[in-house]
Amino acid sequence: MNRTSRIALALFVSLGTLGVMPLLSSVAKAQQLEEVVVTDTKLKLDQPETEDYDPWERFNEKTFNFNYKLDRYVIKPVAKVYNEIVLPGEQEALHNAYDNVSMPRRFINSLLQGKFKGAAREISRFVINSTLGVAGMTDVAKYMFHLEKSDEDTGQTFGYYGAGPGPYLVLPFLSPFTVRDAVGYVFDVAMDPINYVLPALGSLAKKTEDIVNERALNLDSFEAVEEDTLDLYGAVRNAYLTRRKQQIAE
Repeated sequence: MNRTSRIALALFVSLGTLGVMPLLSSVAKAQQLEEVVVTDTKLKLDQPETEDYDPWERFNEKTFNFNYKLDRYVIKPVAKVYNEIVLPGEQEALHNAYDNVSMPRRFINSLLQGKFKGAAREISRFVINSTLGVAGMTDVAKYMFHLEKSDEDTGQTFGYYGAGPGPYLVLPFLSPFTVRDAVGYVFDVAMDPINYVLPALGSLAKKTEDIVNERALNLDSFEAVEEDTLDLYGAVRNAYLTRRKQQIAE
């Protein structure tokens, strides 16, 4: 099967998941749950603990367990099939393309936080990757020009201007938030150009593909963290809050 056929088949599989995951479309622009679990829980021991303000813990934990089961019994099996169809390099290309389209969120929030070098870097990255990187599928800006992306979002912007995080919050079909980040997430979704270019079905297909692709990229790491963590809910909560505090402080 050639590369074009594999990518087309991958998109078909992703579209087939729309019947069981219609409400998951918005998760693509939130921080991925596997990113929180895989990346954020690998914190160094010398990092200070963040106070976990979680007054809605009973609701949050039930919702977390629901999301976890959804991931385990729906997204993970689809991601395994996807992994058999799409090669790792092609998964990375799709990841890069989606990341390239998300430039407006990073650019606008860099400006609002007074990080003008970061904003200029985002414009440069977008131009380079959209041209030399073939519609953003290759991160030429990073590997040839050493231009790293500025991962800023509206929740960080609110924090920059002094807004407190508020309670920890877990909602169905979404990754963890604080109340501040949940409000910021609404603004981030509004900055996604896909929502204005593609019709509803096309946008949903793109976001579903993004979910499956990200999950496929993290299958092994996610399972390793699951096996090594006794209190997954508490670990994800602390890791998320710690990471957000660090991002705002940078």
